[in-house]
Amino acid sequence: MKNLETNDWLMLNSIIYKIYTVEDVDDMRKQLLEQLKMLLDFDSADFYMAAAGGDNHLTRPVYFNCEDDHSDIYDELDYSRGILYSGKTLVYRETDIISDDARVETEYYKKVYKPNNWHYSLQMVLAMKKKFVGVVTFYRTIGKENFEYEDIFMLDQLKEHLSYRLYKELEKTDNAGDKMTIAEVVEKYDLTRREHTILRLLLGGKTNADICDELTITDNTLKKHILNIYRKLGINNRVQMFKLIKEKE
Repeated sequence: MKNLETNDWLMLNSIIYKIYTVEDVDDMRKQLLEQLKMLLDFDSADFYMAAAGGDNHLTRPVYFNCEDDHSDIYDELDYSRGILYSGKTLVYRETDIISDDARVETEYYKKVYKPNNWHYSLQMVLAMKKKFVGVVTFYRTIGKENFEYEDIFMLDQLKEHLSYRLYKELEKTDNAGDKMTIAEVVEKYDLTRREHTILRLLLGGKTNADICDELTITDNTLKKHILNIYRKLGINNRVQMFKLIKEKE
C-alpha cells in the first residue's frame, strides 16, 4: 500500500471537496482530470457517464489530452464490457484482466490504443446500488512503464465519492419533471447549428426520409447527426428525447 505524503492527502481532500461542490458535473469532471494529473502519471484520459434511463451506453465524454469519442468502438469491440456494466465499483489495470501479448492483438487495441500511441491503461469503473454510472480511463503512451498498484490505491480513495456524485446526477436527470425547451438544450449541450435544425425537425414529428429530403442529405449522414445528438443529451432513442424536451418553444 502506498504511503501518501501530506501534500498528496491535501490534494485528494481538495479533489473530493470539488466532487461535491462544483455544480456542473462536466466542469467537475474536467477539473478532476486536471488535478489528478498532479497525483497520477498519465498522458491522456477520458471520463464517460452512463446514459440516462439505465441503458448500458457511454455518453457525455470529458477528455484530457485527447479528443476522439470511442464509445461506439468500445460497445462493439471491447472485451471488458462485462466488467464495466457489472454494477460494481472497482479500479484495475487492463493487464490485470488480459495479458499484454493478447491485448495488443485485439481489434480494440488496434483501433483505439495504437492510433493514439497509447499502450497501458488504468480504469476506474463507477457504480452505485448495482447501477453503472460512469467510467474513467487513464492512458500511458508507448514506451512508458505500466501503472502500479500504488496508482490503484490512489484512485480507490476517490471511486466511492465519484460514484455517489454521478448517481445523484443521473437520478436527478431521470426524475426531472420539467422538460427543457429546444433553445435550452442547444445551449446546455452545445449542439451545432445542423444538430439544432435536425432536433427541431425530429420534435416536429418529421420522419427520417422527410428530413433527408428537406436538408438534402443522405440517410447515413442523418443517422450520424442523430447519434451525435443522442450522445450529447445522454439518451438513446426518440422516446427519451420527447421526455426530455418540449415539442414547442
